[in-house]
Amino acid sequence: MKTLSKNKAVKFPKIRPRRNRATDSIRKLVRETHLTPGDLIYPVFVTEGKNLKKPIASMPGQFRLSIDQVLTEAQKAHKLGVAAIALFPVIEEDKKDKFAKESLNPNGLLQRCIKELKKRLPELTIITDVAMDPYSSDGHDGLVKDGEILNDESLEILCDMAVGQAKAGADMVAPSDMMDGRVGAIRLALDENSFQKVGILSYAVKYASAFYGPFREALNSAPKSGDKKTYQMDPANSREALREVLLDIKEGADIVMVKPALPYLDIISKLRAVVNIPIAAYQVSGEYSMIMAAAEKSWIDADKVMMESLVSIKRAGADMILTYFAIRAAELLQKP
Repeated sequence: MKTLSKNKAVKFPKIRPRRNRATDSIRKLVRETHLTPGDLIYPVFVTEGKNLKKPIASMPGQFRLSIDQVLTEAQKAHKLGVAAIALFPVIEEDKKDKFAKESLNPNGLLQRCIKELKKRLPELTIITDVAMDPYSSDGHDGLVKDGEILNDESLEILCDMAVGQAKAGADMVAPSDMMDGRVGAIRLALDENSFQKVGILSYAVKYASAFYGPFREALNSAPKSGDKKTYQMDPANSREALREVLLDIKEGADIVMVKPALPYLDIISKLRAVVNIPIAAYQVSGEYSMIMAAAEKSWIDADKVMMESLVSIKRAGADMILTYFAIRAAELLQKP
């Protein structure tokens, strides 16, 4: 008991949470969530050409890279401890058609990039996107007929695409199309072609989000008509996410993903409480661009906001994060 005045006495607290925040070393000891470079996956846009590094206007600091430049970035990421690279091909318009035939070209852009990466960095995990939109003249993730996205007919194309990526050397295929039954169909196709070791990272919970805008500009893959609401999830739905995840796990997914990340931390957390396989989260282009745009105006500190956002995704329950900040974050994480 300590008297502060003649008429007022205050009993000081015995329990003081601030003691665990007193110094940097104590804060490190009690830290609950740890982010490492090995938690990060680096999404990269690959384009035709040589020695090309084309800036993406809506994604400051990100580029469309020719294969030789992808190798340079991949080597840098790998040296920093980044676990994997996720490849997204920028396909020329004259190579696009309704059936995404270029995706099956064994000498196509993506296939050549995979082979070069495997040759130079065999220990780096390569993840490839399985969806029609980069190759489709319609800009949709599935086959379009009379304005409708056909589910079962799309599965055949997606299965062939996944097998082709596995033949080129992909360690993991990532179906992002949201067609019903695609994980089971792809797993069967991979196994029948002796690719039992190739994993499936399923975009199990992919919302019809407005945060994808810069990505679609980077790939020039926006739908030519309509939208993706008949196959991507309604942002208002939460319980549906669990249904999608459980179906994909039953069909053979090795990892399930939530996309986008920050607007859906509640979904990541709810899934983490229920499923026991790894969960990935994609910090998408819109999330990246908002941070970079605000930082360019000096409204925020880009590095601090970047790290806070990544830690929040990990804290929510994600085991791994796809982020365009992978190299930048890994560099900061290497500092003492």
